[in-house]
Amino acid sequence: MTTANASYALPPLPDYTLKPLPPLLPWISDAHLALALPIIGYWLVSGLFHLIDVYDLFPKYRLHTPAEVLKRNHVSRWDVFRDVIIQQVIQTAFGLLMGFFDEEPTLGKDDYNVSWYAQKIRLAQRAIPFVLASAGLNPRALATKVAASHPILAGALTGGQYPGLLQTMLVAGEEKLVLGFASWEITVAKAVYWYGVPALQFFFGILAVDTWEYFLHRAMHLNKWLYVTFHSRHHRLYVPYAYGALYNHPFEGFLLDTLGTGLAYLLAGMTIRQSMWFFTGCTIKTVDDHCGYSLPFDPLQRLTSNNAGYHDIHHQSWGIKTNFSQPFFTFWDKYLGTMWQGDVAARYEKGRQAAQQKLEQEQDNQAPAKPSDGRPSISVAEAEMNAQSQPKPIARTTRKKARSVSQSPSENLKGLRNKMNESLHGKGGNVLGVERTH
Repeated sequence: MTTANASYALPPLPDYTLKPLPPLLPWISDAHLALALPIIGYWLVSGLFHLIDVYDLFPKYRLHTPAEVLKRNHVSRWDVFRDVIIQQVIQTAFGLLMGFFDEEPTLGKDDYNVSWYAQKIRLAQRAIPFVLASAGLNPRALATKVAASHPILAGALTGGQYPGLLQTMLVAGEEKLVLGFASWEITVAKAVYWYGVPALQFFFGILAVDTWEYFLHRAMHLNKWLYVTFHSRHHRLYVPYAYGALYNHPFEGFLLDTLGTGLAYLLAGMTIRQSMWFFTGCTIKTVDDHCGYSLPFDPLQRLTSNNAGYHDIHHQSWGIKTNFSQPFFTFWDKYLGTMWQGDVAARYEKGRQAAQQKLEQEQDNQAPAKPSDGRPSISVAEAEMNAQSQPKPIARTTRKKARSVSQSPSENLKGLRNKMNESLHGKGGNVLGVERTH
């Protein structure tokens, strides 16, 4: 039992008794749920974008063509998947370790906290007479005029004096008749406590994450050793995709994401349940920034200036020293002169053409040669027999008879090229190395 402030200059604060907070879900603690939700959110959202890739649902909103996805990245999808799992294991282990130092969540203090804010609102009213007097008005005369019809307003005009507002309250374990709060004071105090303060905490947390990640991310690029040793791994993805958002060197992933969001959570003074929203929101925003699509109906790409299109510039060789901000706002890039300036359309088009030419060249190199005169192809052995019938003899070869091109498993080259062209232009489903079956 905690005894509230017993001063009667203001309405006193109520007593409160703390009790353990029941978990949000009966089968898992809130602390463990806060660790699980970001991982669940990561794979649900990235899985959705993966399906969009596989079935090519929004080809006109792609930032890169399927040919770029296949040919420009320097790491396999399996390696990306593996490293993301490693980072999430480290993230979970760190969260479990820090959980030993967290206090047990409790409840029972909400009424006390609301009254505390109501006290501050009452104190703030003491400035009203001085403000009115500075404007040439007589606050006491104004209060007298409205006292009969609006007694609460009259009390506010006189600096928060409500002598008729009394309430019975437990103070130091005894019921006493004490000064009370006006209904509007309690209403405003509840709005501040339940909505205003959490909103400020989230906003501060976002600013803290953006600041931490900007300066650390920038350092990873400006320091050659840091870049080569750690950050260069993330930039093997020249064409980012959703579940590659957390593809990092394990140490960098811990430092940039796990430690950064953890410090923001602690500095903002969030509760464990607030952290569920905060950690999961930061994770989903990071996934969305790497999704590879500029979707006009995606709210996360419209709420802030930092989105998939903005961050994708940073993943290109020509934009790698710009657009360091992530995952929410871009003010650090703007104020410190690291925001990309200029048109990117020509640079993106050049990358698309180079990737497609590379893919077509590889397909041509892998495909069997087709006779240039259009006549039916013949086997090597048949060519040798024809040569023997000529007047000038030639040496016989010991090579075994080979099958003709037209008899090979990949007999229809034209059909193969048509199928590949459809895939490259968004009509096929071989975007992620997974064939469509319809």
